[in-house]
Amino acid sequence: MRIVLASGSPRRRELLETAGLSFEVIPSPAEEIHDAGLGMAGLCEENARLKATAVSMPGAVVIAADTLVFIEGVPLGKPKDIAEARAMIRKLSGRTHQVCTGVCVVDAEGKGKMFHAVTDVVFRELDEAGISEYLSSTNPLDKAGAYGIQDRGELIVKRISGGYDNVMGLPVDLVLEALEEIGLPIARR
Repeated sequence: MRIVLASGSPRRRELLETAGLSFEVIPSPAEEIHDAGLGMAGLCEENARLKATAVSMPGAVVIAADTLVFIEGVPLGKPKDIAEARAMIRKLSGRTHQVCTGVCVVDAEGKGKMFHAVTDVVFRELDEAGISEYLSSTNPLDKAGAYGIQDRGELIVKRISGGYDNVMGLPVDLVLEALEEIGLPIARR
């Protein structure tokens, strides 16, 4: 069975490759919505659904995801520039926030299964020098909340409660379970 990852994210690709999955990548052209009124899970799952259905095709299983950082219920997407990235990191400094990844898996008949995972992340207390050190060591512009836990995360993250892979952008175990539920044999590593 053909499996398609509807994402150009190198992190999602790496996570699925590490899980031993064979797949092809077709980035979704879908426009994400930004309606905080949908709530954390609803917003991430709806964006994943939009991405998956835009790539859905007969005979293929499509996996799409959307990851957002939420602080006090407010979603933080990808920053538009370094100034906005700096403001996001400053806002997260010394605080606990949630990372939510919504996933949609569309089976070969076009039926979708949506789910999500939430991880609590506690940031270190950061001064301006610490924020500058982090921002100069990575590209914050292609990451929700202006950070990637896998990119020098030790500089900013104190601890997490939940899935590390979810913070990277894809709750792999949940994805593998969904693929097994639709009948794909998955060799777990």
